[in-house]
Amino acid sequence: MKILMLAPEPFFQPRGTPLSEYFRIKALSDLGHKIDLVTYHLGEDVKIKNLRILRIPNLFLIREIKIGPSWAKIPLDFLLFWKAFFQLVRSDYDLIFSHEEAALLGVILAKIWRRPHLYDMHSSLPQQLENFNFSRSKMLRALFKGLEKFILKNSQSIIVICLDLLQKVAKGGYKNRAVLVENFLDFKGEDFSAQQIEKKRQEFASRGEKIILYTGNFQSYQGIPLLLEAAKRIKEKAVFLFVGGNGARIEEMRQKVKTLKIEDRIVFNPEIAPSLIPLFISVADVLVSPRTSGTNTPLKIYSFMKSGKPIVATNLWTHTQVLSPEISVLAEPDPQSLADGIIFALHQEEAQDRARKCKQLAEREYTYPRYLEKIRLSLQKAQKAS
Repeated sequence: MKILMLAPEPFFQPRGTPLSEYFRIKALSDLGHKIDLVTYHLGEDVKIKNLRILRIPNLFLIREIKIGPSWAKIPLDFLLFWKAFFQLVRSDYDLIFSHEEAALLGVILAKIWRRPHLYDMHSSLPQQLENFNFSRSKMLRALFKGLEKFILKNSQSIIVICLDLLQKVAKGGYKNRAVLVENFLDFKGEDFSAQQIEKKRQEFASRGEKIILYTGNFQSYQGIPLLLEAAKRIKEKAVFLFVGGNGARIEEMRQKVKTLKIEDRIVFNPEIAPSLIPLFISVADVLVSPRTSGTNTPLKIYSFMKSGKPIVATNLWTHTQVLSPEISVLAEPDPQSLADGIIFALHQEEAQDRARKCKQLAEREYTYPRYLEKIRLSLQKAQKAS
């Protein structure tokens, strides 16, 4: 098929939805489809067979788009719509494939051109307002609920990334259109030697400290303050390594570290290329995800599962959709429980046993052929319904 894809994000940047979009495109290409991607002016060009990137003009001189909802996206999505509109005028497409809020634009365009529409539902639109503390307006939340219902009703196929979204779609009466495609793919890193791993470990733990690793952004729902509070309660030799975040967020957390007086055990490493994440995971003794809100499964969980390292995560639905006490250490979302969970993961053989089971599960369930099959199924659903 020839597919017109709408992505209302900076593409490519190494963060949540753009990462997911990258692997969707790769899978579509490997299945033999051609993709014209209409996206923002921001981001790095990537080379994938059968992909053509079509960027909107930078009319508003916007240089950065923060993660989550923002007012800056409104004018950019306006340009995205018209870029896609004129692309449909010039070329014929078999399918419109839209991500996040661009699905509203995709549905409208699909109706005009009488083409099937596939909605890639990375999150619930009204829930984003809460997760990112964007607005407490009941009117705005009601509007987003209405938009989401309209998109679901008028999409012939729906990709969901976690069980929570699958349940939400099923509750609305659209389960037969949905395909669960977990975001478990990641970039293949280098084959790092034992010497490279040891050298990197020495950068952060030169005195033989244990390394507890967090990777990802520093948004409020990620629970970074909770993890810092837990770090204060762990008295043994340990380094808490935070990989990700930007300057402003890191500085905010540095102030928290100073207040807690734990500067000697906290290391902040700015955002890195996705291909380097496996190196940082290799040097860690324990991997941690301290999320405090939200319901989507964090992308990093799948990378963590494949590593064979003990995972400590908060005992919330955002994690327990995928993790269980048999394959991970689940802690209540309070500082002492999280600290106890980390200590257990550091010292108990049971934690190592769970990590081995977790890796076996990931190697069995989260494979590229299965991913391709799910993408193929979502396309078939769209074609059948059209």
